[in-house]
Amino acid sequence: MVTADDVRRVALTLPRTEEALVRDYVKFRVRGIVYASISPDETLMGFGFPKEERAALVASEPEKFLMPVPSDERYNWVRVRMAAIDEAEMRELVVDAWRMVVPKRVAAAYDAT
Repeated sequence: MVTADDVRRVALTLPRTEEALVRDYVKFRVRGIVYASISPDETLMGFGFPKEERAALVASEPEKFLMPVPSDERYNWVRVRMAAIDEAEMRELVVDAWRMVVPKRVAAAYDAT
């Protein structure tokens, strides 16, 4: 099971990331664009994911992934049950979501290190 501290440990190593607490949700963002969010009860993590692909992701593993809440459906967003993933999968989801919000040169510099 992944914890909020595990997510924080990964997210805060990513360039330009800042952490914020918004309505009891822990959010990780770059210049105001949120790429990952942890629910107040720390059971769900929302993360940036292409809208066109999220239905297939949720359908492939419905016990793990959930569609965003209706108010977030217009965004590139999906949710995952934190108890259903391990640290390696969380890292991949967070880093991929971060890549969606940073300039390509920042992601390339991160890959080079």
